[in-house]
Amino acid sequence: MDKYTEVRKRFEENADPENAVKMAKYMRNRFIFYGIPTPKRKKLYRDFLKEEKRNKIIDWGFLNQCYDDEHREFQYLVTDYLSELNSLLTYDDIPAIRKYIDRKQWWDTIDSLDQVIGKIGLRDERVDALMLEWSTDEDFWVRRIAIDHQLLRKDKTNTVLLEKIIVNNFGSDEFFINKAIGWSLRDYSKTDPEWVRDFIERYRNRMDKLSIREAGKYIKE
Repeated sequence: MDKYTEVRKRFEENADPENAVKMAKYMRNRFIFYGIPTPKRKKLYRDFLKEEKRNKIIDWGFLNQCYDDEHREFQYLVTDYLSELNSLLTYDDIPAIRKYIDRKQWWDTIDSLDQVIGKIGLRDERVDALMLEWSTDEDFWVRRIAIDHQLLRKDKTNTVLLEKIIVNNFGSDEFFINKAIGWSLRDYSKTDPEWVRDFIERYRNRMDKLSIREAGKYIKE
């Protein structure tokens, strides 16, 4: 039995039709679900990911099969796989990852893939220029990746790059962009609140109210 078929068998055996309806509704009925809660889903393929990690090879054929599947749990498997095996990814793998970014788009997969890209960026500075390029992409989901790819970096955050990327997205009326701007600033405010406070003051008249509200959540006045 091939890997894809084995995983699909596990998913089918643990499907919960009633929960599948709830999960689909939460995601605005954009996707079909097996109805498997996150902890249980990850447990179903934990051993599989460990084996893949030992093999030290990214199986793009398998990942493509999974991403093509209509059930959302398979897209989650792809993002978990790329996260777990991230140390094996290189800058040259980003075009393959971009194919997943461009398809079946919604905040759940996008917000996982931004961290996949971000970790590659910590190992290869070429990602900086690419993210600056992505920050002006026609697709706002791609721009969201650029805005949030430095989340959780703390003192490793490239603030010059962060500022340029955010400024490139001022004036957007897209909720997911303005929310991302706020999140990126809020996250960094845990490391350097003064930098974020100064940023807000300098750009307040250009920032969306949502971005300002989110950015300032952890900053003491």
